[in-house]
This record gives sequence, structure tokens and C-alpha cells, in this order.
Amino acid sequence: MTRTIVASATREIIIGFDQPFCVIGERINPTGRKKLAAEMIEGNFDTVIHDALAQVAAGATMLDVNAGVTAVNPNETEPPLLVRTLEIVQGLVDVPLSIDSSVSAAIEAALRVAKGRPLVNSVTGEEEKLEAILPLCKKYDVPVVAISNDETGISEDPDVRFAVAKKIVERAADYGIKSHDIIVDPLVMPIGAMGTAGKQVFALLRRLREELKVNTTCGLSNISFGLPHRHGINAGFIPMVIGAGMTSAIMNPCRPQEMEAVRAANVLNGTDPNCTHWIKTYRDHKPAEGGHVVAAAPVAAAAGGRRGGRAARTGVAAALE
Repeated sequence: MTRTIVASATREIIIGFDQPFCVIGERINPTGRKKLAAEMIEGNFDTVIHDALAQVAAGATMLDVNAGVTAVNPNETEPPLLVRTLEIVQGLVDVPLSIDSSVSAAIEAALRVAKGRPLVNSVTGEEEKLEAILPLCKKYDVPVVAISNDETGISEDPDVRFAVAKKIVERAADYGIKSHDIIVDPLVMPIGAMGTAGKQVFALLRRLREELKVNTTCGLSNISFGLPHRHGINAGFIPMVIGAGMTSAIMNPCRPQEMEAVRAANVLNGTDPNCTHWIKTYRDHKPAEGGHVVAAAPVAAAAGGRRGGRAARTGVAAALE
């Protein structure tokens, strides 16, 4: 069974097909957030601190840390800023971190100060990137996100994206990096621009799991880009990609609708044994508008009905205690 191990100084997380879905919090990223970018440039990390704590409180398994605040001289400005941001975040929370940068020097600088076993986000199929990032992953013994695009850009053909992913896995092996330390991002296209985007990624995920046997991730909200009520689309997308084999996603854990979909998918996928986490999270849940609070006790009775038997009653009842 494929298992990717990531860790902070005090906490280890396993990403795998038999594990709960890994939620990688996306909020510590100044891309598209002008206010956050301006704060970070000024040395103000108040929003970074707030977002780190809020995402963990909301249920994030990991946090992505990005400091790409400017396109001007990123090789000079980004390494020290990423290091500073990483040090602040890992001093606040105990979850593993993802070091997110397109600047190789920034990734290496962050790896020098990172505690535990962070995830590197990311490497592409471009030769320049492969030769820069894969040796770093080997040197520091860390897993890496492999994005399925290369010098030709992002292909709309899912077979081409699969071929790029396979190429990265094979090149990583040349450096002695095992496939279980490669987490492939098959690239999710906006469904509003490409009507087959959903079907494409579901098929890709199955191939990546069955043929390459790798864990997978994506920028979850890409699927809903340009559409109204994006969180509804995202929430519907989550259980579908999990069912197809996706094991993690870079997403906003502070959206209750999306996190509820993750937790429900874990229950239905069998990675929340006895519904323990679901019950602990929602046993006192109250509807947002009107209605009555549903007592947790009947859940145990329902689970232990004609087909559930004594074992089901015992498991759920224990979770309720």
C-alpha cells in the first residue's frame, strides 16, 4: 500500500489510499491576496499567524506555506521571506508543512530550517525543474508534489498529463526517490471552461493509482473557477475525487461546506472507523437555520439495526461516549 510520510517536529501524518483524506490548507499564499502580499513585504505576519491558527482549528491536516509576493527578483527576495514565514508557522502549529515555491533557491533555503519531514511543492516535468528540485528532495529525504506539465505547457489531453506524471516518477527513481514519495497533481481544469474536466480528472486519478501507484493532490478550487457559488461545486467535487482515488488536496479548510464533504467522504470511504471523527465533530451540531438538533444517540441505534448487529452498535456507541 502506497504511503507518503510527512511530519512536523512533533507530529507524523501518513497520506495514503487507506488513510483519511489529507487537507492541505492553502491560505498562507499571497497569490491573488494583495493585502497579505503587502503585509509580508513590510514584515507584518499578523494575517499569516491568524490564517495558520484558523486553518488548523478548522481541521487542516497540513499547511501549505508560500511567500511568492513579487515577480521582481524572486531569486533574491523570496528565499529569506519564505524562511521567515516557515519559521513563524512551524513555531505556531504542530501539523506538517508544505514548502510551496517555484524558486529553487527558496525551496532549498526553507528545507535547511524546516523541522520534521515537510512536503516540497513542487516539481514539474520541465528538465530545468527536474534537475533542480529532485536532487534537493533526495538530499533532504522529503516527498514532492509532481505537477503534470512540462516545457509544452498544460495539455488538455489527459493521456499527455499522465505521461508527464510517469516521466517525473521515472526521473525521480533515477535519483533514488521512491514512488511513494511522489504525490502527483494531475492538474484540474475549470469545469466552466472545459465540460469534460471532471471526467478527465476522475479517469486520471484511477490510472495514477492503478498504474503508477502514487498518491495524488490538486488545487481543489480550480474546478469551480469562474462559476458562481464556487463552494457548492467544490463540495460536490470532493467526494467524487476521493472516490476516484485522490488522497489529498490543497484547499481552504475554513469553508465548513467543503470540510463537511471531506469528513463525510472519509466516513463513506471507510477511513473514519466507526464514524468516530464525524460523531465527535457533529454530535452537537445545530442546523444553521431553524429545525431541531438531532440527538446523537439514535445514530447508534440506526447503525446497530437489522444488518448492523452488535459490532456496529458497540463501535458507534463507543465513539459517542
